[in-house]
Amino acid sequence: MSEKGKPLTLGPDQLIFGRDIVKEPAKELAKESEKRPAKRPNIRPRFLHRARAEAQKLGLKPRDDYEAIDLLKERGIDILAGAPNVLPVMHLPANPAASQVMPNVTPVDNQERMREIARIQRDLVRRRRRRLAILMVKLAFFVFLPTAIAGWYFARGATPMYETFSEFVIQKADPAAGSAMTGLLAGTALATAQDSMIVQGYLTSREAMQRLDQDHGFRAHFSNPAIDPIQRLPPDASEEAAYKLYKNQVTVGFDTTEGILRMSVIAATPEISQQFSEALVGYAEERVDQISQRVREGQMKGARESYDEAEAALKEAQRRMLALQEQRGVLSTEIEVSSQMSLINPMQLEVENKQLELQELMTNPRPNATKAALLRAEIGRLEDRIAVLRSELTENSANSASLAKIAGELNLAETDFATRQLLVQQALGQMETARIEANRQVRYLAMGVAPVAPDVASYPRVWENTALAFLIFAGIYLLVSLTVSILREQVSV
Repeated sequence: MSEKGKPLTLGPDQLIFGRDIVKEPAKELAKESEKRPAKRPNIRPRFLHRARAEAQKLGLKPRDDYEAIDLLKERGIDILAGAPNVLPVMHLPANPAASQVMPNVTPVDNQERMREIARIQRDLVRRRRRRLAILMVKLAFFVFLPTAIAGWYFARGATPMYETFSEFVIQKADPAAGSAMTGLLAGTALATAQDSMIVQGYLTSREAMQRLDQDHGFRAHFSNPAIDPIQRLPPDASEEAAYKLYKNQVTVGFDTTEGILRMSVIAATPEISQQFSEALVGYAEERVDQISQRVREGQMKGARESYDEAEAALKEAQRRMLALQEQRGVLSTEIEVSSQMSLINPMQLEVENKQLELQELMTNPRPNATKAALLRAEIGRLEDRIAVLRSELTENSANSASLAKIAGELNLAETDFATRQLLVQQALGQMETARIEANRQVRYLAMGVAPVAPDVASYPRVWENTALAFLIFAGIYLLVSLTVSILREQVSV
């Protein structure tokens, strides 16, 4: 229809393009087709690009892709070796008006155009609804149904689990006379961080699980048929499976800033949960005592060995001195020397008196010969006795050693004994110092929060676990859908 409502009549050389009338005479088309050069084969674009790329690699400079194909053929390279790579060429007739008469095109009514548009729209809506229905079916099967099953399990099928919390800290004795650095770190988490990590590793180890199983039946508790199959431990489960369950049920965390160990124990009943928690705390206390005991023994071992050696050497020196005194028959050389000198000194004094008396007698003009002879004889006897006494001090006899030799031996023995006494005193002081240091190394476990049995089940958390399951299934579905669509596009291309 025209703008004025009159029907449009088209000539044989007129076409309708949208709402416009295009005039394209057949003669002009024939003339243009005669002026056009002979077309080359209609080659796929990727082979044209490949030909230009190969030509540029060889250093050629073609004006277009077809010239690149010709240049490559001159050098023995045929890019179009495969026939399926060339599309068939559609040749227009030289005189389309003569060979084929174009049919008359009737004008399109507005109502028919609207009906066609409505039909297309209904088809689009139908396709969208079908795709939405398929999407909802997929979501219901892969997301909502698994989420509903998981929610039912958490709400009805899962066995309630009870969790017992406890907190404790490892402390050491107050280093009252320790070093400045030790006093600076005392009371902080760094002072016992290593011990806390050791205890944390022990509580989460296989050794602790095996001991808990031996003392309180860990495996037997979680193998109870009353527990649901998903959380139940099979009776013939391996050690690895039991340890994996143990790590899930027993959690020990260490706060490095505060130095606090936080432990949670999960079991099927609140009483068993508390019992397991108290047992593990007891194991931790024993391990802390073992750690401190080893430190104390290591510090005391050297000091105790040194003291024992010094004491044994002192006893040996004392035995040697007593044996020497018994052998020589001398209690003290000083006493013996003073006794000898007490005998020699009066005799020397008497000799001097007799000498003076003799000299006085000899001053007389006519001295008494008899008296003088007696004085000389007495002086001789005294001098002989003094000589004997002095020889006993420095000369050995057939029956005994000299007093000087005995004095030397006794002095050496007494000096050795005194040295050993000093070493024993020093070793005793070192052992006391080591004992004080060992007391400073004492570790003990201080309970902050004692394990108390809960009265309400901690797990499962129905809403939280169901929401988490929904997010997991939705994420898996989204990843699989994206992967499949990407692969489909790659295959279709």
